[in-house]
Amino acid sequence: MFSSMIIEKFQQQSTPFYHYDLGLLNKTIEHVAGLAKKYQFDIHYALKANSNEPILKLLKDAGFGADCVSGNEVKLAAKVGFDAKSILFAGVGKTDKEINIALDLDIKAFNCESVQEIEILNELAAAKNKTAEISLRINPNVDAKTHKYITTGLDENKFGINQADLAQLLQTLKQLNHIQLTGLHFHIGSQITDLNVFKGLCLRVNEISNWFKEQGINIEHLNLGGGLGIDYQQPDEHCIADFEQYFAIFDEFLERKHDQQVHFELGRSIVAQCGNLITRVVFIKNGLNTNFAIVDAGMTELMRPALYQSYHQIDNLTASTATADKDTEKVLYDVVGPICESTDCFGRAVELPESKRGDIIAIRSAGAYGEVMVSNYNLRDRNSPLYTA
Repeated sequence: MFSSMIIEKFQQQSTPFYHYDLGLLNKTIEHVAGLAKKYQFDIHYALKANSNEPILKLLKDAGFGADCVSGNEVKLAAKVGFDAKSILFAGVGKTDKEINIALDLDIKAFNCESVQEIEILNELAAAKNKTAEISLRINPNVDAKTHKYITTGLDENKFGINQADLAQLLQTLKQLNHIQLTGLHFHIGSQITDLNVFKGLCLRVNEISNWFKEQGINIEHLNLGGGLGIDYQQPDEHCIADFEQYFAIFDEFLERKHDQQVHFELGRSIVAQCGNLITRVVFIKNGLNTNFAIVDAGMTELMRPALYQSYHQIDNLTASTATADKDTEKVLYDVVGPICESTDCFGRAVELPESKRGDIIAIRSAGAYGEVMVSNYNLRDRNSPLYTA
């Protein structure tokens, strides 16, 4: 994964920092774009996964749209050149200020998640003498079989509109003159590795879509969300997610009209494997039963392990390079950061070559929900990312 030349670059940088392999990212983008063209699917990249401008520009140049969940993401998408008519604005708690930003930019559509949100959107659009195009985010009550913190499509959830409320909602929409309903939006969760879940989603979407047809509502586009998981355990062996099977499932099981657009909002599956958190061993501490490798990155740089108890492969690049041709004994380390919290741990009992102060450590598969969640808790410094081709 890492050449000796890249590792040498890492050693010259102040740590911790994020490294992005743009070569791998481009391969992933080309793969996704090719399959999307094959199946006539539209891809909207989810900025919440990673919003670095060099990455966004590559995605924009590939012809992808933008899926945004804040007013600032909408503004950034427009700034880097995404066409306004390719920008979707989702989110359960859009403020008036954020809605007005999107209205002024004439974005493609708002993914709406409650009746009150639609009513407020109608008021704000009326004040500008505009009509806002919307998609209804509907909870299909499909279990994504993923971590409870990233399951989003069940009936009892802060996200989306329950199916039981749809009939009354259609009556309300008839009174709103500055709203145009053109789409349906579904998103059931993130890091989904059981792809059979998406078959269940398709069947539920078919039922809901047919119900709208029976009500005489023309649905121009279906947004199936994202959620495709990546392989955190084997990032080198599976550096590109299984987009082929993912898209093939929707092509086979989703019923769509000839002229109906199908959107996906992919984030993690595109960018996660191209990013790595690079850190340096500060101290080795030998406890009674545990060896600690204390590094200069912490939960302030990568929140996922503390928040989700998530796994990331951890590699000692310095020791691995030095002992590449030797059968060296491995040592178990708890790889921990400097933050004053016991949850500040990247991995427990991690098997690494014997490590020492100054060794360069790579925390893998960190291109999604890594740098975007960085904080300066403990007044931490922040270093600029490193991009390589």
